Amino acid sequence: MDSEVTFLDVGAACNLAKKCGFSEAGLVVLPHAEESRDANRFTKWIANGHAGSMQYLSRVNDGGDLVRARVATPFPWARSAIVCFANYHCEAPLSTATHDQRSGWIARYAWSSQIDARGERRPSDYHKVLLKRLKSLDAKLHEKFGEFESRAYVDTGPVVERALATAAGLGWTGKNTCLIHPKLGSFGFLAVLLTSLEASPEDKRAKLVDRCGTCRRCLDACPTGALIAPYQMDATKCISYLTIEHKGAIAPEQMAGMGRQVFGCDICQDVCPWNRKAPIAVDAELHPRQELVNPALEWLASLDERSFERVFNGSPVRRAGFLGMRRNTAIAMGNSRDQGFASRLREWAESADEGLRSAARWALKQIRNTSS
Repeated sequence: MDSEVTFLDVGAACNLAKKCGFSEAGLVVLPHAEESRDANRFTKWIANGHAGSMQYLSRVNDGGDLVRARVATPFPWARSAIVCFANYHCEAPLSTATHDQRSGWIARYAWSSQIDARGERRPSDYHKVLLKRLKSLDAKLHEKFGEFESRAYVDTGPVVERALATAAGLGWTGKNTCLIHPKLGSFGFLAVLLTSLEASPEDKRAKLVDRCGTCRRCLDACPTGALIAPYQMDATKCISYLTIEHKGAIAPEQMAGMGRQVFGCDICQDVCPWNRKAPIAVDAELHPRQELVNPALEWLASLDERSFERVFNGSPVRRAGFLGMRRNTAIAMGNSRDQGFASRLREWAESADEGLRSAARWALKQIRNTSS
């Protein structure tokens, strides 16, 4: 332990984060200046029902306080947070530039893969990849500071990563509700390391001002109207929510707007001007799997449960589930209006699963309406 070190230094913390494999990092002194504002926004968002069935977001403690609204609620010992950004942008077409009606779209964050010990390319889950890096950062800080309390999270902890990232000066919250880094854009994962280490209030990166200006490309491009106003999203209308988090049947009016997105959605980021010059990531553990870039709908439909597990084991795509992906694929087939999918859809229209059955029957109607 270095006894001369009193405060967690933003420069040293960020440099260590980069050495552990992150593209960028920032430091948050807790509680941060905008905590009450952010907590009120989150509380209102939950109260308005915009979290849908994601009940983990609305979890409360014994006192009735939303656990995620303030870091101090679940972690009263937390005095600082290192927020890390991992670029996943890659050299591949945007969803908005892909027009093959017989293909679907998987969000680019879920394309990741890496070479395993046997030299074979396997799916990689960014949660595990980045958590390993956070733990490495945590270990390095313990070497420097000795004993202290800490927690590491990648989308799994009771924290609002985007709010902390904004407070850490990593970017601003865009009108599409994504964090936008002025140089790296918005194609990035966020990872948070909470610590009990004190950080000097004077020693932190200045918060970046909102630079979205009058642009509203993301709002105008959202096909389901999930962006109900600048900086406001109703997750229950978001394609990412519908294709991943929502289980069971999807309302017909929502299916019509989902296009050929089968897992997640990149539209509001693809149209964002701040991503036009965003650098391409060079990350061996998050390398894109080419078979997931604009995948053929027929290939996705041909996967039985065993082959689905084989293809997506270890991948974020697995979260949708086998029947969920079939349901999403059926909707994409309907929106393609391609007659060649009718036979497969007729088979699925008799499924015991309500979500798949209703999607397939809706899709068949779309195809019939096109041919009539």
